[in-house]
Amino acid sequence: MKEVYSSIRKRAGDVRNRTAEILSELVKIRSYSGDEEAVCRYIESACNEIGMDEVRIDGLGNVIARIGSGKKSIAFDAHVDTVAVGDESQWELEPFSGLVRDGRVYGRGSADQKGGAAAMLSAAEILKSVGYDGDHTVYFTFTVFEEDCDGLCWKYLIEEEKLRPDYVVSTEPTNGRLTRGQRGRMEIKAFVKGISAHGSAPERGESAAYKAARAALAVERLNEDLPRDEFLGKGTVTVSKIDISGPSLCAVPDSGFIYLDRRLTSGENADTSIRQVREYAGEFLADVIMPEFERRGWRGLDYTQELYFPTWSIPEDHPFVQAGAGNYARLNGHAPQIDKWTFSTNCVAIAGRHDIPCIGFGPGNEEQAHAPNEYTSIDDLETACAFYAALPYTLDGEDA
Repeated sequence: MKEVYSSIRKRAGDVRNRTAEILSELVKIRSYSGDEEAVCRYIESACNEIGMDEVRIDGLGNVIARIGSGKKSIAFDAHVDTVAVGDESQWELEPFSGLVRDGRVYGRGSADQKGGAAAMLSAAEILKSVGYDGDHTVYFTFTVFEEDCDGLCWKYLIEEEKLRPDYVVSTEPTNGRLTRGQRGRMEIKAFVKGISAHGSAPERGESAAYKAARAALAVERLNEDLPRDEFLGKGTVTVSKIDISGPSLCAVPDSGFIYLDRRLTSGENADTSIRQVREYAGEFLADVIMPEFERRGWRGLDYTQELYFPTWSIPEDHPFVQAGAGNYARLNGHAPQIDKWTFSTNCVAIAGRHDIPCIGFGPGNEEQAHAPNEYTSIDDLETACAFYAALPYTLDGEDA
């Protein structure tokens, strides 16, 4: 088996510049959430050129590619949508340049997370070139809508496409670490009601603005009281938006809402989170709900889910975590740091909703996600490519 890892590591080095070129091309294709057709078509073509055993695009727009037909299965996942550029004056380079310079690939999505997609394509090329035919069917999923609704794509894959791998690797950026969990999150909308009156006599009315302000301060107190988990960290809640309206700008406002971003640590869920908001701020609120996400995918399909993304983690001694750690060590000569993500990933659906074991390993640094002047190092691409190509062999050995 030692020869397998040295061979894969060498092959990953041989294709490192090609991997960087692939990432450069992916970055050049703008692919905001819901508008991923061009990048998905590029990936579909690349998968066919590699000669994968099956390549298809599902109803939501995800690209699903397969190598092998083993009795067990593993999937490598990369979302191919990105957030918008933001303030372009903060970018030193054109955001979609895909510039390759000084050992890095620059541009929006290079870290979050088209780097993972590029490394997956190179890993698939390696697996095909060595003729992998082991115990695992290997899926490569290039998924949509993650930035707007993390996990929606995998909810669709599992519940509609009936794709349920034994294991999944998220290739979101991990800065060389192996991740085994993350806080969950949800969105909460809390409504306020007032009574309008002329602005010259506010005492005649009941201001929705003041109710919203008092509710927001109550939420601040709630945040201070939320629990902390030793591994995942503290649960948090913050007011991300306040919206107030009334008959005119010369009137006491009579309606509005506050919008909350809630991060969920171990043991927290949607029901308890909504109940907490009612307990802390209910005297100022008319109603508290969990909103729904609904968008039309690039293939014309409308799909929806509630804006709840469950917390997940798997123990460090879980066989899949240990297989990932062993795989990394065989390739790199030392054990990886095992940690967690700060942000949210598609694993909220895979592991959080559907209890499929997930680990994370991806090129790039989490701090580059959504930042101006985003980049990923080519060294990271090479390391990730080798990790993905070798992991099926490691799992074959672990399962033997």
